[in-house]
Amino acid sequence: MTTYRSADGRWLMADGRYPKSRPSHSALRLVIHYLIGLAVLALSESATLAAEGSPLEPSNLVSPQSLSASLPWLIGATVLSIVPAVLLMSTCFVRFSVVLGLLRQALGTQQVLPNQVLMALSMFLTFTVMAPVWQESYETGWKPYAQSANGPTTATFEEALPKLLAPIRRFMSRQIETAGNTDGVWMLLDLQRQRAGETDTPEPQSYDDVPTTVLLPAFLLSELKTGFLIGFQLFLPFLVID
Repeated sequence: MTTYRSADGRWLMADGRYPKSRPSHSALRLVIHYLIGLAVLALSESATLAAEGSPLEPSNLVSPQSLSASLPWLIGATVLSIVPAVLLMSTCFVRFSVVLGLLRQALGTQQVLPNQVLMALSMFLTFTVMAPVWQESYETGWKPYAQSANGPTTATFEEALPKLLAPIRRFMSRQIETAGNTDGVWMLLDLQRQRAGETDTPEPQSYDDVPTTVLLPAFLLSELKTGFLIGFQLFLPFLVID
C-alpha cells in the first residue's frame, strides 16, 4: 500500500484517504507526556522522602514506635484468621464430615458426591444443631457487652468472654459426657499439668473447672472417635453385602 505525507504532515493513501490502521501521533504524544509527568512526580516525591527520612527505611520499621503500633494489628489479624477454624472445631462439624465421608466410601460413589457437597451439607447441618447454642451465647455474652458501650458503665471484654464461652463449653462437655469420652479430658489435663510443673493442683470438681485449652482438644478427640464409630456402623452392612 503506497502512502505519502500531505502538506499538513499527516499520512495519506494513494487515493487521498487517511489510513485507518495507522495510530494517531497526537494520542501517542499525549501518552508519552503523561508517562514522563508521572516519572518526574515519582522522582520528586522520592527525593522529598529521602530528605525528610522515609518511614519505609529499615531503621524506622524496627523502631519501638513502629513495632508498638503495628503489633496489635498483627495479633488481631492472626486471631481473626484462626477464628473460623476454632468455631468449626468447637461444633459438631467434624462428626458430620467424618460420618458423611465414610458413608460415601461405603456406597462406593466417589464421584457422585463431591467434597464440596459433603462440606456444604456438613456445614448446614452444623448450623442447624448449633443455632440454639450460638443464640444463647449471643444473648448472654455478646449482646450485654455491646449494649454496655452506651450505658453508664462499660463492660470489659475480659468480663464478657466467660459469659460468651459458657454455652459453648456446656455443649462440648455435654457431648463428651454423652459419648463417654471423659478419659480424653483427664489425659490432656495431666499433660498440661506435667508441662507446667503443677503436680499439686487439685482435681476439677466439674467441667466448669476444666480450662478451655483442655476442653477444646478433648471435645475434638471425642468428636473424631464418635464420628468414626457411627461411620463404621454405617459401613459394616455394606461390607456384609459385598
